[in-house]
Amino acid sequence: MIPRYTRPEMAEIWSPETRFGIWLEIETLAAEAMENLGIIPEGVTKAVRERGAFEVDRIDAIEREVKHDVIAFLTNVAEHVGEEARFLHKGMTSSDVLDTCLNVQMVRAADLLLGGLDRVLKALETRAREHKFTPTIGRSHGIHAEPTTFGVKLATFYAEFKRARARMELAREEIATCAISGAVGTFANIDPQIEAHVAAKLGLVIEPVSTQVIPRDRHAMYFATLGVIASSVERLATEVRHLQRTEVLEAEEFFSPGQKGSSAMPHKRNPVLTENLTGLARLVRSAVTPALENVALWHERDISHSSVERGIGPDATIHLDFALHRLAGVVENLVVYPENMMRTIDSMGGLHNSQRILLALVEHGVSREDSYTLVQRNAMRTWRGEGNLLDLLKTDPDVKAKLTDEELEALFDLEYHFKHVDTIFERVFGAA
Repeated sequence: MIPRYTRPEMAEIWSPETRFGIWLEIETLAAEAMENLGIIPEGVTKAVRERGAFEVDRIDAIEREVKHDVIAFLTNVAEHVGEEARFLHKGMTSSDVLDTCLNVQMVRAADLLLGGLDRVLKALETRAREHKFTPTIGRSHGIHAEPTTFGVKLATFYAEFKRARARMELAREEIATCAISGAVGTFANIDPQIEAHVAAKLGLVIEPVSTQVIPRDRHAMYFATLGVIASSVERLATEVRHLQRTEVLEAEEFFSPGQKGSSAMPHKRNPVLTENLTGLARLVRSAVTPALENVALWHERDISHSSVERGIGPDATIHLDFALHRLAGVVENLVVYPENMMRTIDSMGGLHNSQRILLALVEHGVSREDSYTLVQRNAMRTWRGEGNLLDLLKTDPDVKAKLTDEELEALFDLEYHFKHVDTIFERVFGAA
């Protein structure tokens, strides 16, 4: 069943029409190679190309009787091709068709996922450059730490999705193999040149050694990659959800005219898209463990992996494809509130400068332990609402003995924290 979250391009990859179409192409290419090698009579490939066809309903009907999908498919194709169809599938086994087809589908899915990643990357870079020097508070354990910029925050996600893209490219490369090697992978009844021909025509490489199946560690790596990408999607979605909280409201999802947030409360503007993305990430990751468990098959082949892959193949790729484009839309349309970010920074009375003060005291001859104590005792007063940190430090005799008012004021310069933003951006995005 095609999941609800579906973009047409990805759904088409997993449709029965596409699957059987790839099967027919594999069988036709194998026949072409056999004909070239003189293994089957001339004219078979021409007949298959001219008359080869299938009907999904007819295949399903035959399968209900024979209980075998590839036999049902070949029977239906033979009804169209005629006498020449007896040479199709010569020396081949079902997995030659099934596994090669699945890998073609996964390669095509990877190409669409790479496109989705490219859109996310473009959106993140655009918004990161837009807010390169927009001050925002950094948080550690959810608590104010030191200032950063919203652009740097987005740059961390850009770098992460850049790594995701590189992993997806590797997963695509690893899955792009073809096996036309016969019942136990020994080529006993089929020439290895046939496999090479089919692989080349389909844009795949030959599987160096198969059993009756293409080794499932390749598939496990593919789905594990999807799972890691899904976790990156969730990390960004979670950040937006936190920033959109009413008490924070430093950024929020775009709320379109006419949109409703709650059936009961007309004032609501909920982070529904990023909450949706968090759920989709869980679905994608749910495919990883079954894919890992598919690696250990009995001997040269069993079919315990087959039912799993028929589910996780479409589900994981469709959900992630949808999630990537939804995430890109969130970033592209994200509403950012720099004034709220600045208000948040100011709300804690200058506590974000505590490390600068500690280091300054150390540089003026105070031990690190004593410096920590001096800063912390004033910081805790600020936490309790007894005044802002700068004013408290100016009245602390132990601090005043080491730092003048002018020196203290200089330590509260916000721009100090952003002096290496250009360096970070050059590392992430390259030289301007």
